[in-house]
Amino acid sequence: MTTLCFLWHMHQPFYKDLWSGEYKLPWTRLHALKDYAGMVEILAEFPAIHQTFNLVPCMVAQIDEYASGAASDPFLDCALARAEDLSEAQRNFVLKYFFQANYDRLICRYPRYRELHEKQARKETFLAQDVRDLQVLNQIVWFDEDLLARDAELVGLTQKGRDFSLADQAVMARQQKEALQRVLPVYREFARRGQIEISTTPYYHPILPLLCDSDIAAVPHPGVPLPRRFHYPQDAREQLERARAYMLEVFGAAPTGLWPSEGAVSDHALALAHDSGFTWAASDNGVLGRTLSRDPGVDVTYKPYVWRQGGRDMRMIFRDHYLSDLIGFEYSRMSASDAAGHFLDRILQNAAGHNAAGREALVPIILDGENAWEYYEANGRPFLRELYRRISQDPNLEALTVSEALAKFEAEPLQGIFPGSWINANFDIWIGAEEDNQAWELLLAARRAYDETPDVSENARRLAYEELLIAEGSDWNWWYGPEHGSDNRPEFDQLYRDHLANVYRALGLVPPEALAHPILRSLQAGEIHEPPQNPVRVTLDGEITSYFEWMGAGRYRPDARSGAMHGGSQPAREMYYGCDGECVAIRLDGVSHGVTIRVEFETGITEAQVVVGRIAEMQVPLAGHRFRVHVSHNGLPAMTLPAQGWIEIGECMALAKPMLPPP
Repeated sequence: MTTLCFLWHMHQPFYKDLWSGEYKLPWTRLHALKDYAGMVEILAEFPAIHQTFNLVPCMVAQIDEYASGAASDPFLDCALARAEDLSEAQRNFVLKYFFQANYDRLICRYPRYRELHEKQARKETFLAQDVRDLQVLNQIVWFDEDLLARDAELVGLTQKGRDFSLADQAVMARQQKEALQRVLPVYREFARRGQIEISTTPYYHPILPLLCDSDIAAVPHPGVPLPRRFHYPQDAREQLERARAYMLEVFGAAPTGLWPSEGAVSDHALALAHDSGFTWAASDNGVLGRTLSRDPGVDVTYKPYVWRQGGRDMRMIFRDHYLSDLIGFEYSRMSASDAAGHFLDRILQNAAGHNAAGREALVPIILDGENAWEYYEANGRPFLRELYRRISQDPNLEALTVSEALAKFEAEPLQGIFPGSWINANFDIWIGAEEDNQAWELLLAARRAYDETPDVSENARRLAYEELLIAEGSDWNWWYGPEHGSDNRPEFDQLYRDHLANVYRALGLVPPEALAHPILRSLQAGEIHEPPQNPVRVTLDGEITSYFEWMGAGRYRPDARSGAMHGGSQPAREMYYGCDGECVAIRLDGVSHGVTIRVEFETGITEAQVVVGRIAEMQVPLAGHRFRVHVSHNGLPAMTLPAQGWIEIGECMALAKPMLPPP
């Protein structure tokens, strides 16, 4: 028997400004519409499938406020207002932000939405009807997939598709509120049935080991540049204890399980979690590998452990990083049947050694439960249904909650844990880069100001401390540094600095001047595309034969940043290309052996002659004026360079003409 443990992590940062009472960004509301209830409700079709849902308390608090009507945000205000009544600033806001949706899966699904997107790209004037259609469609695309299919009013709106009336807009608003009100009761009901287990995370999603002692970041990454030491384990304890108490209040049962924010663990953090009442925790098998000083293969990943230190015990599982990332980043480009088949085939292959030895395998699948689905067909519902159906029908597979699985297996002891997170088994995403370190310095200054200003009212200190706890969340530093990109990075930066400024305001102090200036040094990294400057002729040997071989070639680099989810693999770090008038030469850096590379011209796809060494070099006969490259590996769908559009080679051909022999 092979036991699958799915843990879906539902998480949004705290978007509310406590000083003004306004929600600055809409993502908790939009994902509450699209993902949170539906991910649980689908399990009603598969009673044998039990799962764990990890809910971040500050996200739950926001959902509760939206459901009660106590919360709003400028995005919602603009979506619900009469198009004719919008101010110029609001119209500009709508045109700027209401196309923030996956282009292929969400925008193109509705012809009118795509039409409006193209109209905006052409910078044409929007009439009132255009704006109202955009207001309605931008909200409709975020509704739960199954709700859109079964609710008569929503079916009517989607079938109408355009020329929406004020009455249609009112239906959208009412349906949205009703959908938000359904989210938390769904979790209560399925937890009461025993089909799901609810685990949690420290209240505002901080990186616990860094709160306990930020200098610990140097253990997994010796020599990393660090800010002044942040050392407030009492705040880590507060975040843990408050999380457990709040979840008890909302759901009627205190969670026993903890997904530490970003799977970030240390001995100190686990000790605090144990003392706060948690009995199990989870992290990544990269952390397990560094703890055991060995490769975290399936033989060590597919079983539970018990962390023991100082008389404390904490049961632990460690996610299969590769399998979890397949769902998060790869399967959206495959059919539901192919993806589910590939996933379960890999699990059965991985578990074969355990089963042959007479041992059951415990396979932990832990990943973001919301952000991936907008890249899938129908918000991932066909994939999930196919996956759950196959598991339900296979007598050698079962899907259990974490607590159910831990009750079945004997745990292997761990005498301590290596400090790290699920990303590279270190803390580099949140500390070490210039922007990250400045954010920590500003947080430390605010924390010290709080300690040094005791003579204020109890309410003022309570507000100041709440703002500090919010600022300790991991999400602000997720967007600082070079790793992640978003159109909303400036808003995240502003909101972080607002939370810190509110600490000073609550204490009756003047916020420092530094909080008035952005921490961000740059905005979106974006892709790089430089056209060729010289004709290119190469030696196909997988090496850079000489300094001059690729000099003057065109250069294309995909956007190196990822977004709200971290992971996935780029098929190549960079692509260089050129033409000699007869052939196109292409170089890919960062490509591993065993890949399949195809070059596509407008006239068709060509299998390239490829040599892979330190680089991949290939040459194909010139067959058109533009091309793109498809790279696939491990039987997964090909990724394309560039992701959208083509590489134009007309300039290459013009450069190459002098090299051709005379007629």
